[in-house]
Amino acid sequence: MPASTSPSGGAAPGTQDFSLVLGGPLYQILRRARLSDDTLGLVQRRIVVAVLIMWAPLLVLSAIQGVLLGRSYTMPFLSDIGTHLRFLVVSPLLIFAELIVYRRIKPIVDQFSIRRLIAPHDTARFADALSEARRLRESVLAELIMVALVIAVGAMFTLRRYVDLGGGAWYASTTARNQLSLAGLWLVFVSLPLIQFLILRWYYRLFIWGRFLWRVARLDLDLEVTHPDKAGGLGFLADSLNAFVPLAAAHGVLFTGMLADRIFFGGAKLTDFQIEVFGGGVFLILIFSGPLTVFGPRLAHVKRAGLRAYGALGQTYVRAFRDQWLGDGAPPADALLGSGDIQSLADLGNSFGAAEQMRIAPIKPAALLYFAAAFFLPIAPLLLTMMSVEKLLGRLLGLVF
Repeated sequence: MPASTSPSGGAAPGTQDFSLVLGGPLYQILRRARLSDDTLGLVQRRIVVAVLIMWAPLLVLSAIQGVLLGRSYTMPFLSDIGTHLRFLVVSPLLIFAELIVYRRIKPIVDQFSIRRLIAPHDTARFADALSEARRLRESVLAELIMVALVIAVGAMFTLRRYVDLGGGAWYASTTARNQLSLAGLWLVFVSLPLIQFLILRWYYRLFIWGRFLWRVARLDLDLEVTHPDKAGGLGFLADSLNAFVPLAAAHGVLFTGMLADRIFFGGAKLTDFQIEVFGGGVFLILIFSGPLTVFGPRLAHVKRAGLRAYGALGQTYVRAFRDQWLGDGAPPADALLGSGDIQSLADLGNSFGAAEQMRIAPIKPAALLYFAAAFFLPIAPLLLTMMSVEKLLGRLLGLVF
């Protein structure tokens, strides 16, 4: 059944225009500039324009300054791995993720209506939760605050940081000490603020998603303890984590760039950042899967109530089964063959087993593993800074065989 239709064949009521990404002032600007359509198409154009604004001027200005491959510089522009990954990989991933989230999150939200999980008396509250999500998504004030935060961070921290790190780097001025070059100024006041805004806006969208799920979790939901998805019928929400995989990959590449610069130009080792790498991965998993845990109390209640109900039913049934087949005047043993009582007892056992296996959060281990892999895999090539390819392959094979 298509995710955008209800069992009766019509559109899922109240969710037709739900989206975490399709709205807001920047989206309207991109539409007027013909860099996006009504369904976030033309993603290639947006990526090309982002690269032309964030990375290409750095290349041109560095060439004019003569620091593309300058041997007198400890970090010429073309050797700055972190910068290239940040603007040639991370920013495109952040933009591409919008299209993925747009296409995958709406069908997930539609499932609340398609499966008739919302009690009739709570449909108005569900519609209000959808409306609130749309208002937050399209908020002009929210994006202005994000712009202000990015500018404030740039003025207070980013500028000072790059001035302090300047010596011998491509973004340092060749004529004045403790000053940035034209390329450095473009980096600090244009390129970095833009990518910081893109990242911050994704965290704001994650807040909208979490807020929406939090409100839905407090509605009267028709959940079933024996549902085969082992999440009371909410198992479809686990697919939302898959929609955010490009963002996990973007964070992994961002980490890779920062670590690579410190390893190649700062003399550090990958093992110096074990806590940062694993801590960053765990933090990312928690904040992206965290919104799904708001259903925990409701699912836990459904599981407890289901186990009690099926336990009581089972007690009644097995006593009747015992009295019929093992009590005085029980029928011959061969009468058990083909008996519906045996099948019913097995079905009851399966139902109780399904209730016991029900998860108290609609999160699948496979989805968590996939998300974590998207973060850690970009960092994996840095293992080659510690050992050769042959030695690394030998160790990996040794773990398998």
